[in-house]
Amino acid sequence: MIRIAKTSQHTAILLGAASLLLTAGCSTKNYVRSQTTPIIQKTNELDDATAANNRAIQSTNDRAQAGIQQAQQSANTATQNATSATQAATQAQGSAQEAVNRADSLASVIANLDNYKQIGDVSVTFAFDKSVLTKSDKEQLDGLGAQLTSAKSYILEVTGGTDSVGNAEYNYQLSQRRAEAVVQYLAAKFNVPPHKFYLIGIGKDQEVATNKTAAGRAQNRRVQVQILSNAAGVTGTAVSQVSNP
Repeated sequence: MIRIAKTSQHTAILLGAASLLLTAGCSTKNYVRSQTTPIIQKTNELDDATAANNRAIQSTNDRAQAGIQQAQQSANTATQNATSATQAATQAQGSAQEAVNRADSLASVIANLDNYKQIGDVSVTFAFDKSVLTKSDKEQLDGLGAQLTSAKSYILEVTGGTDSVGNAEYNYQLSQRRAEAVVQYLAAKFNVPPHKFYLIGIGKDQEVATNKTAAGRAQNRRVQVQILSNAAGVTGTAVSQVSNP
């Protein structure tokens, strides 16, 4: 009986020890879990915060790069505009100087106009409300142009006119276009320099024939070209004036 009791007591002790170990083990796991869970949460929060910061930094960098590119483009545009403005100003200055030179030259011509003599002239006519040279017009101008190869110290006086149909302002513009058409043809074909030409559109102000008839109006739709020279010893030899029908 005593031996059985001791055995039972020993077994109870072992079971108690095992139970104690199990309890201690569970307590340890719970303790570890309670301690590590906040750390894991903090770590996750830090990871999330780091990712958010990285995204914010990348977004800021992207906006900064876009701003830099836009600023560069604006600077390039401003530079181009400044260059264009400079070129325009230079061209305007050149045109103004050319106008001054032409005015000085014209003043000189007018001052010595009495010294110029007509050595050739021709008159070409245009269709109603037209400023285009016909084949016949060009042939007549070619006859005048042939004289330019031997002419010295000459100028070309080109006067455009119209008939009486239409208002005065429009006819001034039309007569100017007609005079310019003649100038462009002579300059291109006979290499006449620009400073040799003195052109004007007089519109319907000076008629060479009556505007009461169709034939008279046709004669008024004309451009007259005169070769004037101040070379010593020149004699006047005019080209016959021929009008288109």
